[in-house]
Amino acid sequence: MNRRGGMEQSKNFGQSIKRLFTELRSFRILIFIALVFAVSGSVLSIVAPNQLSKLTDTISSGLVVNQEKFESIVNTVNNKFANINVNEVISSYKLNDLEKNEFLTVMTNSSSKSSEEFINDLMGLSKNTLEIILPKFSVEKVVISTDDQLKFMSVLSGLQNKNDVNELYKSIDECPESIREAVKPFMNLDRVKKISIFLGCLYLISALLNFFQGIIMTVVSNNFARKLRNRISFKINRLPLKYFDRNQTGDVLSRVTNDVDTIAQSMNQSLATLVSATTLLFGTVLMMFVTNYLMAITAIVASLIGFVFMFIILSKSQKYFRARQEELGKLNSHIEEVYSGLLVVKAYNGKAVSNEKFDDINKKVYDANRKSQFLAGIMQPMMMFIGNFGYVAVCIVGALLTINGSITFGVIVAFITYVRLFTSPLAEIAQAMNSLQSTAAASERVFEFLDEEEMDDQHNIVKVLDKADVKGNIEFKNVKFGYDESRVIINDFSAKASSGQKIAIVGPTGAGKTTMVNLLMKFYEINSGDILIDGVSTKELSRENIHSLFTMVLQDTWLFSGTVKENIVYNRVDISDDKINEVCDTVGLTHFIKTLPQGFDTDISQNDTVSAGQRQLLTIARGMIEDAPFLILDEATSNVDTRTEELVQHAMDKLMEGRTSFIIAHRLSTIKNADLILVMKDGNIIETGNHEELMSKKGFYADLYNSQFEL
Repeated sequence: MNRRGGMEQSKNFGQSIKRLFTELRSFRILIFIALVFAVSGSVLSIVAPNQLSKLTDTISSGLVVNQEKFESIVNTVNNKFANINVNEVISSYKLNDLEKNEFLTVMTNSSSKSSEEFINDLMGLSKNTLEIILPKFSVEKVVISTDDQLKFMSVLSGLQNKNDVNELYKSIDECPESIREAVKPFMNLDRVKKISIFLGCLYLISALLNFFQGIIMTVVSNNFARKLRNRISFKINRLPLKYFDRNQTGDVLSRVTNDVDTIAQSMNQSLATLVSATTLLFGTVLMMFVTNYLMAITAIVASLIGFVFMFIILSKSQKYFRARQEELGKLNSHIEEVYSGLLVVKAYNGKAVSNEKFDDINKKVYDANRKSQFLAGIMQPMMMFIGNFGYVAVCIVGALLTINGSITFGVIVAFITYVRLFTSPLAEIAQAMNSLQSTAAASERVFEFLDEEEMDDQHNIVKVLDKADVKGNIEFKNVKFGYDESRVIINDFSAKASSGQKIAIVGPTGAGKTTMVNLLMKFYEINSGDILIDGVSTKELSRENIHSLFTMVLQDTWLFSGTVKENIVYNRVDISDDKINEVCDTVGLTHFIKTLPQGFDTDISQNDTVSAGQRQLLTIARGMIEDAPFLILDEATSNVDTRTEELVQHAMDKLMEGRTSFIIAHRLSTIKNADLILVMKDGNIIETGNHEELMSKKGFYADLYNSQFEL
């Protein structure tokens, strides 16, 4: 798993996601609710453009003349002129003979005259005659008089193309007042209000659903992350030490921090987004085709053309992002190497070579970064281009369809919104899938850790050794151990340690000294043989019970964040201040503590300027407070100078009083006073005895001891 370069890829995406959802089963109700909210919010977002189209049409109809009324008036007046009943007019009792003769003369000559001439002739008739031919009528309480009808007909007769609706609308300003009053723009404010309120409610409910969905997923992701951390913390205490031998500490920490955080963040951002974006995508496509299939095809094709170009760029840019991360890793490694070994670089005049290598790597980082950032910078303009290209295509095709009367202006407005709704989910789905890849990779690492083989369950172990009653005898009986079948470290180890003895274990590196101590502490399970404490097999004792019987002072001195007192009393309760002062006096820490600003209450940690000797004395004081019957000293003085070693050795002598002690040391001069020295080589004890006895044998120990003084 490459953790430095680019987006992590899962080994088995499907299995990892399936396992992730299996682990999420305790949150399934909340997740289901969140997904329902996400889908519902998307559905409302899809419905909204349709209502926006209706609102636009309603408003636009209130901004232009009433086309229906205008065409109705035109048709009514034209029908009156086209259907003048001569007999009905002649027979009217309202007309005198002169008026009848004038009317007959006009009608007789109408066939030979133009429309304008005919209308002018009609206008010369008497009022009685015109009222019979063109009686007044009303259009929604607006009365269209006979004179207004004649004037209106005069306007219509002057038009070049009476079938051209646009030309008819242009002539409205020349029409009589009553006509203009009848067809003037009228906005249905009640309808506008209703649609606006409904549209506002849609957007508000959609926003609330997405808001609550976000809260629910945040709760789920953070609680799931907390649950994973708790499980990991519990798991760490149940893993055998061999797991930490095989895996780096940084990798384990990364699983606890980075990987769990990646899962939480990706779940919070991706799961609901993926569902809502998918719903939005398919719902938008469906609504577009329902509204107008030609506009739908236009919007989809225009957007997909842009996305094709975007995916081509993404495929080209990925290698540069990967190269940038790799080169950046090399640069960081080089800088760390030079800084950590700066004295060597200066001593050997390696500055020029180091700078040359730095410049070479730095140039590669620059080139990869320049290319990757350039291509990444194109993404945002490309997304803007896709959206704008879709808008332009929709507007052009929409305008053509509007001219033909196929759609209204509101449909164009709706499709502009649909284009945005269509392009946005595609980008969100791509991002969510990338994020899910990272989630799958992170979850694989976390679940791989949680699935690691644990130490044997010890709930059935009931035997307990009280450290107050332990005498201090230990026996190794034919112990055999190997980390695996091909790596046997301890072949056939047998030894006895009596109460109060100082047992030193010496030998070359890799002889198995520290391994023996780890077996004694039950950090590892032996392959065969047995280890007895006061005649009781360690197999019959729990690990916690065995750990309580031992005090360990190691080569690595650990100080935890906290006060001096907290570091000394670590994990113990009811320790009096008098006991702490007594221990510090015994190991020689009192003077050092008095020099600190707040004494025992001074905050101290590994980062404080505390010398190696002082840290070692603090760990010895911690061990003395523990007051266990057995003591293990593993290279406890290897990191201090000769003068400090004397102080530490004095403190350790105090600590070893009355305890069975096991001492591992490469400096053989520090274990000359041991009661028993076990000389190990290749996992076996090859010599035993005290210092004088082993020196007199002139064997392996004597050679090892004398080699310290050879030049």
